[in-house]
Amino acid sequence: MSNLLYTIAVILVILWALGFFVYSAGSIIHILLVIAIVAILLRLIKGREI
Repeated sequence: MSNLLYTIAVILVILWALGFFVYSAGSIIHILLVIAIVAILLRLIKGREI
């Protein structure tokens, strides 16, 4: 289950980067980034390595 959280976070960061540099989708792109960062922080807080 923890690998799934990390995978989702990585996918969201990649989508954010693509959207930020290629498309102009407004605030949705930044919401994806925030969700990805929160997922990574939750994983770090739980004491697991990335």
